[in-house]
Amino acid sequence: MELRILAVGDVVGDQGVDFLCRHLPALRRIHGVHFTVVNGENAACNGLLPRQGQDIFTAGADVITLGNHTWDKQQIVNYMEETPYLLRPANYTSRLPGRGWGIFDGPRGLRLRVVNLMGRYGMDSNLDNPFIRADEILSLEEADVTLVDFHGEASSEKGAMAWYLDGRVQALWGTHTHVPTADGRVLPKGLGFVTDLGMTGPAQSVIGIRPDQAVNRFLGGLPQRFQPAEGPCKLDGVLFTIDTGMGACVDVQRVDIT
Repeated sequence: MELRILAVGDVVGDQGVDFLCRHLPALRRIHGVHFTVVNGENAACNGLLPRQGQDIFTAGADVITLGNHTWDKQQIVNYMEETPYLLRPANYTSRLPGRGWGIFDGPRGLRLRVVNLMGRYGMDSNLDNPFIRADEILSLEEADVTLVDFHGEASSEKGAMAWYLDGRVQALWGTHTHVPTADGRVLPKGLGFVTDLGMTGPAQSVIGIRPDQAVNRFLGGLPQRFQPAEGPCKLDGVLFTIDTGMGACVDVQRVDIT
């Protein structure tokens, strides 16, 4: 069958959560989406609150992934332990709570593995090597389709991970930079890839944040607690079409809403 996977870029602030809730159900219906993965690590600007996680699931997300702001809201710890559909980067140390990957039920009995990894370049240095961790996860249990959210700063690291996993994974997308890239493609062995999904949140902003706060930071002003910008929002996402018989991605398409 042709399995349609929708990946939605980092949700920023309550405004982003509200916009997602208004548009995701129709987006899933129009494109015949079978499974949806949403990155929610910025839903509380820095971090995710349980109420926001529940809203994202109610809107139609099958799995929520996180990133470098996973632990910014400590209220998430118990929720994470109770919710198998909420993933944090798998290459965090094993001493931390939560899980970094899971196998979930898809249509027609398909087993869909979702893996959340985080890059090390310009990020948290206290991380296991994501390439080695990916190898370990792929060797643990069989799945019909594997999807990877690679949360990273460097385009080169994301691209290297995609080529490294080509032929073993059906789709890999980058998150974290909040800027959608125009390089969606299928690699030679059937992995669908895009460097960054973009974000879901305030459009008139600097990666979701009030422009004056971003300018203040780069001018060396007094540090401020970042706040989501006001005004209209957008939703950035990518639709991956996977031929489950071939075990390969056959199409990568942007599905942005403004």
